[in-house]
Amino acid sequence: MKKANLKKVIAFTVLSLVLIGFIGFVEKQTLNRIFQGTEISIDGVSGVYFVEQEEISAILIQAFPDLKAGLRLEEVPMKEIEERIGGHPFVKSVQVMLGQKGILNLHIKQHQPIARIAQPYGADGYITRDGKVIPTSTSYTSRVLILEGRYAEELMDSGEVIEAMPELMELITFITEDEFWNAQITEIELNARDDIRLYQQVGNQIIEFGDGMDIQDKFDRISVFYKEILPKKGWNAYDRVSVKFKNQIVCE
Repeated sequence: MKKANLKKVIAFTVLSLVLIGFIGFVEKQTLNRIFQGTEISIDGVSGVYFVEQEEISAILIQAFPDLKAGLRLEEVPMKEIEERIGGHPFVKSVQVMLGQKGILNLHIKQHQPIARIAQPYGADGYITRDGKVIPTSTSYTSRVLILEGRYAEELMDSGEVIEAMPELMELITFITEDEFWNAQITEIELNARDDIRLYQQVGNQIIEFGDGMDIQDKFDRISVFYKEILPKKGWNAYDRVSVKFKNQIVCE
Protein backbone atom coordinates (compact mmCIF):
# COMPACT_ATOMS: atom_id res chain seq x y z
CA MET A 1 0.00 0.00 0.00
CA LYS A 2 1.32 3.37 -0.94
CA LYS A 3 2.30 5.76 1.83
CA ALA A 4 -0.35 8.32 0.71
CA ASN A 5 -3.11 5.75 0.89
CA LEU A 6 -1.91 4.57 4.30
CA LYS A 7 -2.10 8.11 5.62
CA LYS A 8 -5.67 8.41 4.30
CA VAL A 9 -6.69 5.16 6.03
CA ILE A 10 -5.14 6.28 9.31
CA ALA A 11 -6.76 9.71 9.07
CA PHE A 12 -10.15 8.15 8.30
CA THR A 13 -9.81 5.75 11.24
CA VAL A 14 -8.88 8.55 13.62
CA LEU A 15 -11.75 10.72 12.44
CA SER A 16 -14.15 7.80 12.81
CA LEU A 17 -13.00 7.19 16.37
CA VAL A 18 -13.31 10.88 17.21
CA LEU A 19 -16.79 10.97 15.70
CA ILE A 20 -17.87 7.89 17.61
CA GLY A 21 -16.47 9.37 20.80
CA PHE A 22 -18.21 12.67 20.15
CA ILE A 23 -21.54 10.94 19.50
CA GLY A 24 -21.12 8.95 22.71
CA PHE A 25 -20.28 12.10 24.64
CA VAL A 26 -23.34 13.91 23.27
CA GLU A 27 -25.58 10.94 24.07
CA LYS A 28 -24.17 10.80 27.60
CA GLN A 29 -24.66 14.52 28.09
CA THR A 30 -28.19 14.26 26.73
CA LEU A 31 -28.88 11.33 29.04
CA ASN A 32 -27.60 13.34 32.00
CA ARG A 33 -30.01 16.17 31.11
CA ILE A 34 -33.04 13.87 31.17
CA PHE A 35 -34.95 12.85 34.28
CA GLN A 36 -34.43 9.12 34.86
CA GLY A 37 -36.13 8.45 38.18
CA THR A 38 -36.22 9.12 41.92
CA GLU A 39 -34.26 7.74 44.84
CA ILE A 40 -35.71 8.27 48.33
CA SER A 41 -33.78 7.88 51.58
CA ILE A 42 -35.40 8.29 55.00
CA ASP A 43 -33.62 8.53 58.34
CA GLY A 44 -35.40 6.21 60.75
CA VAL A 45 -36.06 7.08 64.39
CA SER A 46 -34.67 4.21 66.48
CA GLY A 47 -35.27 1.95 63.49
CA VAL A 48 -38.91 3.07 63.13
CA TYR A 49 -40.25 4.71 59.99
CA PHE A 50 -43.38 6.79 60.49
CA VAL A 51 -43.27 7.72 56.82
CA GLU A 52 -42.18 5.16 54.24
CA GLN A 53 -40.68 5.30 50.78
CA GLU A 54 -43.85 3.88 49.23
CA GLU A 55 -45.91 6.68 50.75
CA ILE A 56 -43.53 9.37 49.45
CA SER A 57 -43.56 7.78 45.99
CA ALA A 58 -47.37 7.76 45.99
CA ILE A 59 -47.43 11.46 46.94
CA LEU A 60 -45.06 12.28 44.07
CA ILE A 61 -47.15 10.34 41.57
CA GLN A 62 -50.37 12.01 42.67
CA ALA A 63 -49.01 15.55 43.04
CA PHE A 64 -46.67 15.52 40.02
CA PRO A 65 -48.15 13.27 37.30
CA ASP A 66 -45.73 14.68 34.68
CA LEU A 67 -42.68 13.60 36.69
CA LYS A 68 -41.77 10.66 34.45
CA ALA A 69 -38.61 9.33 32.86
CA GLY A 70 -37.71 11.39 29.81
CA LEU A 71 -38.67 14.76 31.29
CA ARG A 72 -35.99 17.41 30.85
CA LEU A 73 -34.21 18.15 34.11
CA GLU A 74 -34.93 21.86 33.91
CA GLU A 75 -38.64 20.97 33.94
CA VAL A 76 -38.40 19.02 37.22
CA PRO A 77 -40.27 21.18 39.82
CA MET A 78 -37.72 20.79 42.60
CA LYS A 79 -39.00 23.63 44.80
CA GLU A 80 -42.60 22.41 44.56
CA ILE A 81 -41.51 18.85 45.38
CA GLU A 82 -39.59 20.08 48.43
CA GLU A 83 -42.61 22.07 49.65
CA ARG A 84 -45.05 19.20 49.06
CA ILE A 85 -42.96 16.54 50.82
CA GLY A 86 -41.98 19.00 53.56
CA GLY A 87 -45.67 19.47 54.29
CA HIS A 88 -46.04 15.86 55.42
CA PRO A 89 -46.75 15.90 59.19
CA PHE A 90 -43.99 13.40 59.98
CA VAL A 91 -41.34 15.00 57.75
CA LYS A 92 -39.03 17.27 59.75
CA SER A 93 -36.90 18.27 56.77
CA VAL A 94 -36.29 17.22 53.17
CA GLN A 95 -33.39 17.83 50.82
CA VAL A 96 -34.10 17.60 47.10
CA MET A 97 -31.10 17.29 44.79
CA LEU A 98 -30.48 16.28 41.19
CA GLY A 99 -27.70 13.73 41.09
CA GLN A 100 -25.73 12.12 38.33
CA LYS A 101 -27.46 10.32 35.48
CA GLY A 102 -30.62 12.37 35.94
CA ILE A 103 -31.64 10.88 39.29
CA LEU A 104 -33.72 13.02 41.67
CA ASN A 105 -32.54 12.35 45.23
CA LEU A 106 -34.82 12.99 48.23
CA HIS A 107 -33.24 12.80 51.69
CA ILE A 108 -35.88 12.92 54.42
CA LYS A 109 -35.55 13.36 58.18
CA GLN A 110 -38.50 12.45 60.40
CA HIS A 111 -39.96 14.12 63.46
CA GLN A 112 -39.27 12.17 66.65
CA PRO A 113 -42.31 11.62 68.91
CA ILE A 114 -41.56 11.66 72.65
CA ALA A 115 -45.10 11.80 74.05
CA ARG A 116 -48.65 11.05 72.96
CA ILE A 117 -51.75 13.12 73.72
CA ALA A 118 -54.66 10.71 74.22
CA GLN A 119 -58.17 12.09 73.71
CA PRO A 120 -61.30 10.14 74.67
CA TYR A 121 -63.47 11.83 72.04
CA GLY A 122 -60.96 12.82 69.39
CA ALA A 123 -57.93 11.70 67.44
CA ASP A 124 -54.69 11.30 69.37
CA GLY A 125 -51.54 13.24 68.55
CA TYR A 126 -47.82 13.04 69.12
CA ILE A 127 -45.60 15.67 70.73
CA THR A 128 -42.26 15.75 68.91
CA ARG A 129 -38.85 16.44 70.40
CA ASP A 130 -39.15 19.93 68.87
CA GLY A 131 -42.41 20.58 70.74
CA LYS A 132 -44.74 20.30 67.75
CA VAL A 133 -48.03 18.43 67.92
CA ILE A 134 -48.55 16.15 64.92
CA PRO A 135 -51.10 13.46 64.03
CA THR A 136 -50.43 9.83 64.87
CA SER A 137 -49.16 7.54 62.14
CA THR A 138 -51.29 4.90 60.45
CA SER A 139 -48.15 2.81 59.87
CA TYR A 140 -46.59 2.61 63.33
CA THR A 141 -47.39 3.28 66.98
CA SER A 142 -44.57 4.64 69.12
CA ARG A 143 -44.45 3.56 72.77
CA VAL A 144 -44.01 6.90 74.47
CA LEU A 145 -45.19 8.83 77.52
CA ILE A 146 -48.99 9.34 77.53
CA LEU A 147 -50.63 12.70 78.25
CA GLU A 148 -54.30 13.00 79.20
CA GLY A 149 -56.54 15.65 80.70
CA ARG A 150 -58.38 18.83 79.77
CA TYR A 151 -55.32 21.00 79.29
CA ALA A 152 -53.57 18.31 77.27
CA GLU A 153 -56.48 18.43 74.83
CA GLU A 154 -56.11 22.21 74.59
CA LEU A 155 -52.45 21.73 73.66
CA MET A 156 -53.58 19.32 70.96
CA ASP A 157 -55.67 22.09 69.44
CA SER A 158 -52.83 24.64 69.68
CA GLY A 159 -50.49 22.52 67.57
CA GLU A 160 -47.38 23.19 69.67
CA VAL A 161 -46.13 22.91 73.24
CA ILE A 162 -42.97 25.00 73.64
CA GLU A 163 -44.73 28.36 73.31
CA ALA A 164 -47.97 27.29 75.00
CA MET A 165 -46.38 25.55 78.01
CA PRO A 166 -42.57 25.41 77.93
CA GLU A 167 -42.35 23.92 81.43
CA LEU A 168 -44.32 20.89 80.26
CA MET A 169 -41.79 20.33 77.48
CA GLU A 170 -39.02 20.46 80.08
CA LEU A 171 -40.88 17.92 82.23
CA ILE A 172 -41.44 15.52 79.31
CA THR A 173 -37.79 15.83 78.28
CA PHE A 174 -36.61 15.25 81.86
CA ILE A 175 -38.65 12.06 82.17
CA THR A 176 -37.82 10.62 78.75
CA GLU A 177 -34.08 11.26 79.04
CA ASP A 178 -33.76 9.62 82.47
CA GLU A 179 -33.57 5.82 82.24
CA PHE A 180 -35.33 5.16 85.56
CA TRP A 181 -38.10 7.75 85.29
CA ASN A 182 -38.72 6.90 81.63
CA ALA A 183 -39.48 3.34 82.70
CA GLN A 184 -41.39 4.26 85.87
CA ILE A 185 -43.57 7.20 84.78
CA THR A 186 -46.07 6.02 82.17
CA GLU A 187 -48.65 8.82 82.08
CA ILE A 188 -49.07 12.52 82.82
CA GLU A 189 -52.52 13.83 83.65
CA LEU A 190 -52.68 17.51 82.77
CA ASN A 191 -55.89 19.21 83.93
CA ALA A 192 -54.41 22.71 84.22
CA ARG A 193 -50.98 24.32 84.10
CA ASP A 194 -50.68 23.95 87.88
CA ASP A 195 -52.43 20.58 88.13
CA ILE A 196 -50.04 17.91 86.86
CA ARG A 197 -50.36 14.34 88.11
CA LEU A 198 -48.03 11.44 87.41
CA TYR A 199 -48.94 7.76 87.09
CA GLN A 200 -46.42 4.99 87.66
CA GLN A 201 -45.53 1.65 86.14
CA VAL A 202 -44.96 0.21 89.64
CA GLY A 203 -47.15 1.54 92.45
CA ASN A 204 -50.77 2.66 92.59
CA GLN A 205 -50.13 6.04 94.17
CA ILE A 206 -51.08 9.12 92.17
CA ILE A 207 -48.22 11.60 92.37
CA GLU A 208 -49.47 15.18 92.58
CA PHE A 209 -46.75 17.20 90.91
CA GLY A 210 -48.46 20.59 90.89
CA ASP A 211 -47.03 22.92 88.25
CA GLY A 212 -44.09 22.15 85.96
CA MET A 213 -41.55 24.16 87.93
CA ASP A 214 -38.68 22.91 90.15
CA ILE A 215 -38.62 19.60 88.28
CA GLN A 216 -35.35 18.25 89.67
CA ASP A 217 -36.28 19.15 93.27
CA LYS A 218 -39.68 17.47 92.99
CA PHE A 219 -38.21 14.27 91.57
CA ASP A 220 -35.61 14.28 94.34
CA ARG A 221 -38.48 14.27 96.82
CA ILE A 222 -40.25 11.48 94.93
CA SER A 223 -36.99 9.51 95.20
CA VAL A 224 -37.02 10.06 98.96
CA PHE A 225 -40.57 8.67 99.02
CA TYR A 226 -39.38 5.54 97.18
CA LYS A 227 -36.22 5.00 99.21
CA GLU A 228 -37.24 6.00 102.73
CA ILE A 229 -41.02 5.95 103.13
CA LEU A 230 -42.23 3.00 101.03
CA PRO A 231 -39.77 0.45 102.52
CA LYS A 232 -41.15 1.28 105.98
CA LYS A 233 -44.87 1.66 105.16
CA GLY A 234 -45.27 -0.67 102.17
CA TRP A 235 -46.27 -0.04 98.54
CA ASN A 236 -49.98 -0.12 99.30
CA ALA A 237 -49.95 2.19 102.32
CA TYR A 238 -50.84 5.37 100.40
CA ASP A 239 -53.10 6.32 97.52
CA ARG A 240 -51.77 9.83 96.96
CA VAL A 241 -48.36 11.45 97.19
CA SER A 242 -47.94 15.20 96.77
CA VAL A 243 -44.72 17.10 96.08
CA LYS A 244 -46.41 20.22 94.74
CA PHE A 245 -45.59 22.25 97.87
CA LYS A 246 -41.98 23.28 98.32
CA ASN A 247 -39.87 21.15 100.71
CA GLN A 248 -42.80 18.84 101.49
CA ILE A 249 -43.83 15.26 100.82
CA VAL A 250 -47.49 14.73 101.67
CA CYS A 251 -48.66 11.10 101.76
CA GLU A 252 -52.30 10.05 102.24
